[in-house]
Amino acid sequence: MIDLLEFHRRTTEVTDSIVDKVTADLLDVPTPCAGWDLRQLLAHMIGQNRGFAAAARGTGPTLDVWADWPVGQDPAGDHRAVSADLLQAFAQPDAATRGWWLAEFSRERPFPPQQAVGFHLLDTMVHGWDVAVSIGVPVEFDDDLTAAVLKVARAVPDGPGRLQPNAAFRPGVPQPDDAAPLPRILAMLGRSPDWSPSSTGDETVQTD
Repeated sequence: MIDLLEFHRRTTEVTDSIVDKVTADLLDVPTPCAGWDLRQLLAHMIGQNRGFAAAARGTGPTLDVWADWPVGQDPAGDHRAVSADLLQAFAQPDAATRGWWLAEFSRERPFPPQQAVGFHLLDTMVHGWDVAVSIGVPVEFDDDLTAAVLKVARAVPDGPGRLQPNAAFRPGVPQPDDAAPLPRILAMLGRSPDWSPSSTGDETVQTD
């Protein structure tokens, strides 16, 4: 769990540094998440961060804290404030000793903390990439981080369920056997690693 939390902290810091480059005039640009502009993506990311922070602190199976968060004229500041609170919540010693209620996944049972952190680790890296390619800035996750997230991505089920309207991801897309870890992660989750704002949106909105 300690190693996973460190991977999560570092990945979050990289994604924070990417979102720090978002200004209000960029909020209408398209993203790899079909149907979402950058404002909607950031609202989702902030809402997810609030939900996971609440889960780490022992909040029960309530959906209220998972709602998308309105993004104002300081999108980077809005995101960073919630991200800092998230890292504090994850770092609490007792967070590793109890189940986490992830109401958007299930309201019937809590999840083991290590699994919950893995979910958010994957989400954070992929959404960091989403934001970066939307605004045209480099994506620089260290190799050990992409290797760790690749293991999590491999555990995400593929198949017909991803074709459902509310599916978190589209079906995986092919990648060369020698593809680097980050493109493989993206492809496993139905994203085109070559996506750009001029591309046709072919990914599905991520809801986890």
